[in-house]
Amino acid sequence: MAMILALDMAGHPSRWLMIDEAITYQARRMVGWSMGEVVATYRGGLSRMTGERSTLSTASIIAIKGAAELVRDHHCEPHLTNAALFARDRLLCAYCGGHYRDRELSRDHVVPVYHGGKDRWMNVVTACRSCNIRKGGRTPESAHMPLLYAPYVPNKHEHLILQNRKILQDQMEYLMAKVPRYSRLYA
Repeated sequence: MAMILALDMAGHPSRWLMIDEAITYQARRMVGWSMGEVVATYRGGLSRMTGERSTLSTASIIAIKGAAELVRDHHCEPHLTNAALFARDRLLCAYCGGHYRDRELSRDHVVPVYHGGKDRWMNVVTACRSCNIRKGGRTPESAHMPLLYAPYVPNKHEHLILQNRKILQDQMEYLMAKVPRYSRLYA
């Protein structure tokens, strides 16, 4: 099922909405503007005055006005999940370069937590279970396992792409316009 891309009034992406949530924003007149294809139309009752059926439609991209829960610091680091990490790293092990299914992968801390490493985007890479076990609680240098690619923090646009498998074309074009060139989405 398609999801709706929610933006703030300035056009900064915020999150994915279910269609019902987007229709609720439409009904509450909280959508400042929208763009893209109409994804869904809900039909209501008949008007006593005109006899016409009421309808509410939502486009694939909507800007929400006055919604405090959508206003966030656009420069903060996105939430780190294994699914987003594996998508960022294109399901490739950072040590052997093998391509795996997500259930065969794990999150590896470049600088192990045991040695003061943080559980943050810049300190984690995707590793197959075999390489992660072999590396153990060591750094790549001490394990003689050099990284094949460097970790990076995805921006908000890229992070939203990494979160959703069923992105509509107009949503993808909107988000990709602000994805940095160093992103692995271009690989």
